[in-house]
Amino acid sequence: MTITLENPLLAPGLAEQIFPQAKHRGAPCPLLQVEGVTRLFGAEKGCQDISFTLYPGEVLGLVGESGSGKSTLLSVLSGRLPPDRGHVHYRNDDSGWLDIYQAEEIRRRLLLRTEWGFVEQNPRDGLRMSVSAGANIGERLMAQGIRHYGTLRAAALDWLRQVEIDIARIDDAPKTFSGGMQQRLQIARNLVSAPRLVFMDEPTGGLDVSVQARILDLLRNLVRELDLSVILVTHDLAVARLLADRLLVMRRSRVVESGLTDQILDDPQHPYTQLLVSSVLQA
Repeated sequence: MTITLENPLLAPGLAEQIFPQAKHRGAPCPLLQVEGVTRLFGAEKGCQDISFTLYPGEVLGLVGESGSGKSTLLSVLSGRLPPDRGHVHYRNDDSGWLDIYQAEEIRRRLLLRTEWGFVEQNPRDGLRMSVSAGANIGERLMAQGIRHYGTLRAAALDWLRQVEIDIARIDDAPKTFSGGMQQRLQIARNLVSAPRLVFMDEPTGGLDVSVQARILDLLRNLVRELDLSVILVTHDLAVARLLADRLLVMRRSRVVESGLTDQILDDPQHPYTQLLVSSVLQA
């Protein structure tokens, strides 16, 4: 059963105060264009010849067995790992299309702090463990020029509620949190600044079923309200069905099938996809 959150974004009035432009997004132009991206570490290790287009408000799932190249592809797309060949073009609102690997590294880092987000599989890699939970959430807003303490504090409190962390823990360091709480805090840290594009590597790993449902429902609401685009790596086809609009099925570094999520999961065409889906049904 899907649980719908009463307040899918920030508290009433707070979102408009921080991001007055958010409701005006949604141009039909693609957000990301990927052309022939290849990064290999050996024969069929990594990703090769990957091309696709991502639109605003779309969630693209990357699925496949361990070692199929999903995480390598995610690292390339997010500006963390340069490709051997190919291009990743991002549509920047101010300057049009940007080839992220032709841009300076400082520009890529700026994108990750402002217009992009990255939810790590291990939350300890995506949090500053030595500062408070509230500071972790507020840090991304500060990177966008917001300095008012009351606004930062209010946003942090609201997002702690959204991801079901006791607001009394706002001044506690993440190192005192459980693994599941750290993951929820990392999600809040990334989504508080209303990014245009978020990369997620197994974002619901370590969460119990009820909290997972709330987080996934929250993400779906964000996609709808803010035209948030997501590229999601997951091994869980149930998560893929709930969250992703389209899927890329990867095996041995290549995409073997792509299409609408329901179409692929209900009527898989490639033998590997058929095996992947049937193994879940038999589990």
